[in-house]
Amino acid sequence: MAIETPCWRLTTNDDDLRAVPVAELAAMLEQVFLIRHFEERLLELSKEGLLHGPAHASIGQEGAAVGIMSALNSEDKINGTHRMHHQFLAKTLNHARIAGYNPLEQDFAQQSQEVLFATYSEILGLSTGYCGGRGGSMHLREPEAGVLGSNAIVGGNVPHAVGYALADKMRGSDAISVAFFGDGATQMGTTYEAMNLAALYDTSTVFVIENNLYAVSTHVSEQTRETRLSARGLALGIPSITFDGMDVIAARRAMESARAVMVDEPGPVILEARTYRHFHQSGPLPGSAFGYRDKGEEEAWLERDPVRSFPAQLEQLGILDANATAHLRERAQREIDATLDRLIEGTGDHRRLIPSLWPDPQKVEYGIRGDLSELKDRHVLEERDVGRGESRDVRFQDIISESMLRNMERFDTLFIMGEDVHRLRGGTAGATRGIAERFPDRLLGTPICENGFTGVALGAALNGMRPVVEIMYPDFALVAADQLFNQIAKVRHMFGGGFPVPVVVRSRVTQGTGYGSQHSMDAAGLFTLYPGWRVVAASTPHDYIGLLNAALACDDPVLVLEYHQLFPKKGRVPDTDWDYIVPFGKARIARAGRDASILTYGPMVDICTEVAERAGLDAEVIDLRTLDPLGLDWETIEVSVRKTNALLVVEQTTRGTSVGSRIVNDAQRKLFNLLDYEILHVTGTESSAVVSKVLEQAAFARAHDVEAALRKVIGERNLHRAEVMK
Repeated sequence: MAIETPCWRLTTNDDDLRAVPVAELAAMLEQVFLIRHFEERLLELSKEGLLHGPAHASIGQEGAAVGIMSALNSEDKINGTHRMHHQFLAKTLNHARIAGYNPLEQDFAQQSQEVLFATYSEILGLSTGYCGGRGGSMHLREPEAGVLGSNAIVGGNVPHAVGYALADKMRGSDAISVAFFGDGATQMGTTYEAMNLAALYDTSTVFVIENNLYAVSTHVSEQTRETRLSARGLALGIPSITFDGMDVIAARRAMESARAVMVDEPGPVILEARTYRHFHQSGPLPGSAFGYRDKGEEEAWLERDPVRSFPAQLEQLGILDANATAHLRERAQREIDATLDRLIEGTGDHRRLIPSLWPDPQKVEYGIRGDLSELKDRHVLEERDVGRGESRDVRFQDIISESMLRNMERFDTLFIMGEDVHRLRGGTAGATRGIAERFPDRLLGTPICENGFTGVALGAALNGMRPVVEIMYPDFALVAADQLFNQIAKVRHMFGGGFPVPVVVRSRVTQGTGYGSQHSMDAAGLFTLYPGWRVVAASTPHDYIGLLNAALACDDPVLVLEYHQLFPKKGRVPDTDWDYIVPFGKARIARAGRDASILTYGPMVDICTEVAERAGLDAEVIDLRTLDPLGLDWETIEVSVRKTNALLVVEQTTRGTSVGSRIVNDAQRKLFNLLDYEILHVTGTESSAVVSKVLEQAAFARAHDVEAALRKVIGERNLHRAEVMK
């Protein structure tokens, strides 16, 4: 069978170079010099001890970055890896450059000076950096220039670029998105998943593989049998182009060719830049110093160094003379040195970063999550405030899809993605019923690739969309752990805060259905380990509508838990007004009582209430609704404990993945003086659920566990009180 997907090696000649305007060539050469001297000085700062953290220099790889960026505009988005100084500087300098700029005739612009200043500031951890010093060398972001973030997790950035492009496609923009990564990331499953999703959804994504031959010290031939990395595209139907990554003009032509391919046939393109980093993974020493490559190899690549070859080529063709190239080189050095003079004071051994530029340590937690100001004008409605004649009975399961559909109508940036969400009359849980008929372009069924499509969702959120990710079973969150916890949970904080990350994850908890150890987890405890996530769980249909509405309007990442056990439950919801929210951080008193306070959520709310009623134990049952530790309603909890002087935390899930241990710890610190008895924590066992019905039941907390704990607290506390009264 013939392979129809194009895959070719691009070559250039002198005519390709002559086709570029002289002013543009001069600007490109200036960038090559700027980036080189920027990183050379950075390595010196590292040796001086002025740089805190690693210095992943791109020295040797500047040519591909400068050439590719010359074929992009500010609306095009890029991301990259821990080694991204060269791409970041080229993209941001182009964005700051005034139209018609010719470095041979004009002074270096103040805007460009500020790019250098803010970039150095960020890498050095200073408040004047693009991210306030939070990101440093490996996490660079400047959205106005189209740089939506570099990434220190190898391969972690690749699906984000697919998400940027998906967002632009949904909005009708013709901007393209570019993911830069290396030969190491090409071997990762996340990269494959991202490429496949880009091809499936025909997104305008360019995957640029900077093949510098080494993943740290491991040669590409030790990573894969097929060392022609661009050939990965053949299996996925993605056109691919290989080019000389040391050649600035070849890089420019490769990106121009990629854009032309995408115009003719929508979808992604792979570019493989054959390039070389002259130094080790991090720091100022060559790889030969560590014994994994020899000096002869390094010297051969130095002969092709773009800092040597590009100006030589321009001089040979008579486009620039030696005086012009020397002028550009010397000016680049002066500008870099002048920038560092604004950041460093002192001389000799007394040189230091200017103290006033350090960020304020008191703001270390700023940006973990937002202030919820986006919800301040939303209508709040509690179930108790809805008249009987204004409400109706509905099943819990039925309101999930209807609530989502109404929000699809409210937010035209909202879309849903996940496995089988577009089939089976509403997906495997019926949660998307009716949406395919109304919004087929905003309901994306995905392959089985949780890490990939969750990363795509984050990229889309960073580019203005409101994605909803359905993770079929909470256990599958572990497959997507990098994107959920290294990326979504941290992205706002590490990039300085002040921007939205509106990702909603929905997941159905199926405890008690016989699905076994790998399909029965309650992920609340897992997500609450990461304070960037808000976590909510409704125990009534009314509360589900309000919490989902709040989650979808929120600018923070939110996990919405849905308990299969509650699906048959009926509850009252308003006849028509479904635009209300239930505020985050506001608990509900499900049952008033005076002898003990129970903190619980999900199906255990009803179970605890029934136990108290049946056993005649006067417990106050508090439905937490918001489960993340930073969002707990301590005001309501404290009022209750002041009355009861006893506290239980009750969860159905197994002990290992429960959130209750953190709640108990925080309650002990906050409420110690109000308690007459130790806090009891009721959970399941250490065992994961298994398929056997009796063993599955034994794994989770049940009504008799709640009753035993409640009797213990109330009985022994009352006995203690009686003894004190004697």
